[in-house]
Amino acid sequence: MSLRFTRSLCRSSTRFPNLYTALFLPSFIHATPLRAPCTQKTFKSTSTKKKAAAVTMSKRTAYERSELGHPSTKRAKQIDEDLPFDNLVEALDAQEEKKDVSRVVHWFRPKDLRIQDNTGLHHASQLAQSSEKPLVCIYLHCPSEESWHGTSPARMDFMIDGLKSMQKELKDLNIPLVFLHSENRKDHVSVIADFLKKNNVSHLFANFEYEVDELRRDTGLIKEVGNDVQVSIFHDQTVVEPGTMCTGAGKPMKVFTPYHRAWLDIIKSEPHLLDTQPAPAKNSSSATKDIKSLFDSDPPKTSKDKQFSSDEEQNRIRKLWPAGHAAGKKRMEAFLKQIKDYAATRSNPAANSTSRMSAYFSAGMFSVREALSMVKEYNKGSSNFTEGGAQPGVYAWVREIVFRELYRQTLMTTPHTAMNLPQNLKFDFVQWEDDEEGWEKWYKGTTGVPFVDAGMRQLNHEAYMHNRLRMNVSSYLYCNLLIDYRRGERYFAETLIDWDLSNNTQGWEPSYTVFNPTSQAERNDPDGDFIRKWVPELKDVQGKAVFAPYERLSKEEFEKLGYPKPHVDWKETKQRCMERFKSDMKDADP
Repeated sequence: MSLRFTRSLCRSSTRFPNLYTALFLPSFIHATPLRAPCTQKTFKSTSTKKKAAAVTMSKRTAYERSELGHPSTKRAKQIDEDLPFDNLVEALDAQEEKKDVSRVVHWFRPKDLRIQDNTGLHHASQLAQSSEKPLVCIYLHCPSEESWHGTSPARMDFMIDGLKSMQKELKDLNIPLVFLHSENRKDHVSVIADFLKKNNVSHLFANFEYEVDELRRDTGLIKEVGNDVQVSIFHDQTVVEPGTMCTGAGKPMKVFTPYHRAWLDIIKSEPHLLDTQPAPAKNSSSATKDIKSLFDSDPPKTSKDKQFSSDEEQNRIRKLWPAGHAAGKKRMEAFLKQIKDYAATRSNPAANSTSRMSAYFSAGMFSVREALSMVKEYNKGSSNFTEGGAQPGVYAWVREIVFRELYRQTLMTTPHTAMNLPQNLKFDFVQWEDDEEGWEKWYKGTTGVPFVDAGMRQLNHEAYMHNRLRMNVSSYLYCNLLIDYRRGERYFAETLIDWDLSNNTQGWEPSYTVFNPTSQAERNDPDGDFIRKWVPELKDVQGKAVFAPYERLSKEEFEKLGYPKPHVDWKETKQRCMERFKSDMKDADP
């Protein structure tokens, strides 16, 4: 059954069982899917004086048009109608099968940096073993690509450290990991194709990346290598294949609640989706004789624009976020010991009860499948993660994972979300403000709003922010300051260690919801511990005054704190936001 045919099934909302049951099928181009894919006025702030604050991580805060620019909404619709993913699948389907195997290569991507439970790598290893040919692994490093995406120094260092560990793991299996280098993004195809040709490679394996540029790159590579190399690409980032979760009308689901419900039903009825794959088999000594020169390739180096500001900063971040699969597994095991309390404490940032697995998931150092298989074991061997089938903590944590799965489906089926455009294209018509004073206070954590400032200071110090704070600081930037949400999205990319394009862009998706950071803090940081930790100016403020010291302390008491008064009035700016969105989007015609 071809993938093209299974799509027609999906459009009528029909599901079918997993057809890929053999351990190795020599005729595959890519794994048969488990289910078929679906088809202005200014506003004067209440603060008149700028106050500087030390920022522990150095980064750019001014962005060029090339970084925040985007195609027109009309062009975005055209891209959505002619899906880059569909074009790649057509190119994969059109390949001729190569029965003769000369050399097998697996191409690691920045989102699958592990040898454990790696779908593409597993199938590459199977072919290499069955044909008694050597397995070679490659990774392409492109500094300009990382600059284009805005990858943070913390994430770049994390990835490079993980790559070094992975190279050692593979060498123990007699498998070389070759680091290729491309100065420019446009040269990716030629660099990969040149390596494949020079090394007489017949089969190339990889895992799907769902971003527009990456999909187009892979399509271009298939065309470039022609019939010389058979390319096989697998779904690996998610448990349920993106694009297969459909509405009754056969369209990809976009609303979380029905998606979540359907996802839980699938995992409950098909627990094999949580089965993991072993690490690749060892290359035989005889098979590696002719690839000796490919071992001990020099790992990538951090480019100048991805350097930490100091050795102290690098050491601090590395201590917080040790790289590699083993570190991810250790963290997951520790989380499972406290998961029973997760539902009750997950929104309280002071409780520090989240798994902190996001960095390992985003770099693919630990697969979501493996994490959920561990949760399944904790759940008495059951993949029933519904409210009635699991503890509240398990249900709540798995629910967060499902958001990640939906975000990837949205990225693949609504590709314009990867192009600096909101999913709801009407928000591209909003006229944003150029409040540079507000912008500086926002990223430094000196807005005078304790919950917002605490979140930004955590981000700048740990390269991480609790999810409850992410929602509040983003809302404050684009709703209360009316600053283009894309600037905040880019700042997150350049700071977070767990940056992930689909999570970040869709987490920053503008909406009419305006979070009240004071009531949010009172509800989620009830004792003010998180605020006092990250905003030491307020460490001695007692009671509920810590949530809004400017409004709840006397003028004399407040001035002694050395803490700024609010940059804007929340109520007034909420009203301004609602009026601006309504007026600018009323007659918008994307």
